[in-house]
Amino acid sequence: MKAVLFDLDGTLIDTAADFIRIIQNMCKEEGREIVDADLIRTQVSEGARAMVKLVYPELAIDDPIFLAHRQRFLDIYGTDIAVDTDLFEGMYPLLTALESHHIPWGIVTNKPRWLSEALLQALNLTERCAVLVCPEDVQHTKPDPEPMLLAAQQINIAPENCIYVGDHPRDIDAGRAANMYTILAAYGYLPLQYKDDLTAWRADCIVENVTELHQKIIKLVI
Repeated sequence: MKAVLFDLDGTLIDTAADFIRIIQNMCKEEGREIVDADLIRTQVSEGARAMVKLVYPELAIDDPIFLAHRQRFLDIYGTDIAVDTDLFEGMYPLLTALESHHIPWGIVTNKPRWLSEALLQALNLTERCAVLVCPEDVQHTKPDPEPMLLAAQQINIAPENCIYVGDHPRDIDAGRAANMYTILAAYGYLPLQYKDDLTAWRADCIVENVTELHQKIIKLVI
């Protein structure tokens, strides 16, 4: 393996605390029952729409009122994007180890580019990240392999020589479809409906924490 690509939220970066803070504050402002933090974590990988739906379950996702709440959520998040956010514990040493062995690492995410770039800048990762592929860069997002193939092309490494790490079935599906070696990050924000049988995701490897991820990746790239 010659490169490592990561999903963003729930795989490389632990963003849940900021989402939990914003969603629970929205509940308080609306006088609604506070959504449980653990439930919010399971919806992070599903995006802003799914998290806001936890606050307003009675609204259709195409309702103008719902869309306004979703935009408010995104605006708040964009303003304070890394208040309680950081890389998962142990991830900094992993990135440093990859860089010391001249193994490029990058990100393939369904998170909008303006938020992804702001997050990387806030964590001083912009210059270290070899490639960033976001929904705006492709016609078809994960689970389609298009973003994976684009990332491999941009770093000039064959897809079959790339590792992809993710915490959602669409990550594994996209990686497998692109003929990449897939690692399921079981420490991430696993969706409730998929977390009971992780072997069904058909990843090449499952890791329970970043320490295991570090050990596995180093074995694959060195």
